[in-house]
Amino acid sequence: MLTAHGTAPTVESLPAPEDPLRVARKSLAVAVGIALCASLTALSLFVGSGDLTWSQSWDALTGHSASPDGIIVREYRVPRTLLAIVVGAALGAAGAVIQAVTRNPLADPGLLGVNSGAFLAVAVGAAFLGVSGVAGQVWLGLAGALATAVVVHLVGTSGRQGRNPVHLVLAGIAIGAVLNGVGHGVTLLAPEVFDRIRFWQVGSLQGRQIDVLWGVLPFVAAGLVITVALTRSLNTLALGDDLARSLGSRVLLVRGLGFTAITLLCGAATAAVGPVSFLGLMVPHAVRAVVGPDQRWIVPLSLVAAPVVFLGADILGRVVIAGELPVGIVTAFVGSPVLVWLVRRTEVKAP
Repeated sequence: MLTAHGTAPTVESLPAPEDPLRVARKSLAVAVGIALCASLTALSLFVGSGDLTWSQSWDALTGHSASPDGIIVREYRVPRTLLAIVVGAALGAAGAVIQAVTRNPLADPGLLGVNSGAFLAVAVGAAFLGVSGVAGQVWLGLAGALATAVVVHLVGTSGRQGRNPVHLVLAGIAIGAVLNGVGHGVTLLAPEVFDRIRFWQVGSLQGRQIDVLWGVLPFVAAGLVITVALTRSLNTLALGDDLARSLGSRVLLVRGLGFTAITLLCGAATAAVGPVSFLGLMVPHAVRAVVGPDQRWIVPLSLVAAPVVFLGADILGRVVIAGELPVGIVTAFVGSPVLVWLVRRTEVKAP
């Protein structure tokens, strides 16, 4: 049987029963990821761009310090670390889902244009509404991301072929380019706007407090619930629409829920810290090279591996230069050569 794209499905597209050795190896990869995430979480609480010692940080964490240094650790480092874990997990899951629903191992969550929608909303809010605080940027960014997703869905599903994933992605790219251009135009016409949002625009965890985490957590949680529930159905999409339907999969529903999860996850992550390059693309691609094409393994390992990369990039950004380097810049510097290496060493087949 041929798929909807005219290519014959492969036996590897669906997960076959695995031998215990492979399951143990994949479980070990997840366990190592969890251990790394826990280690970097602890390190993130003790490492900063300031000159606090480890003993001072420990006193602050245990509540024995009421000094300004203690406030820095409890009110900034702790929320920042927790937010890095949540945002990393959101982008990792969003990347895994969009690569599955588009059957493109190099797809990125930003292809749906939600990053650009969030950017435009934040820029307009800063220019015309006087919004400059982090909390205001988060809510504007989230509203812009969700509104963009609705527009992309309406444009991408119009026409004779309905919910074609290629049409949705193309609509996202086109609309995202327009919104991104308008957003940059706003910042050029009002330089003070650029000064207000420059850290958010490149992706930054600096200054994020616990209210930002609570603001985006419900959206991330909803997106993760949908993602986990779809893992088995995402496996059948790899066979193509026709064969997936013959196996009982409701293709349109699966794709619709998949794009909903991507919007919630990517929109919330972008609203919280700004656009972050390569994380949602690189991590699921690397995970696939380790555990194979089974989404039941790709999704959970991406949920663990992406926070590891994001936390590592944030810690590196705090110590690599005096002051601080935004985490979005670090992920771009680290992610681009790693992605090139992954693509060169693995065979990427067209969907």
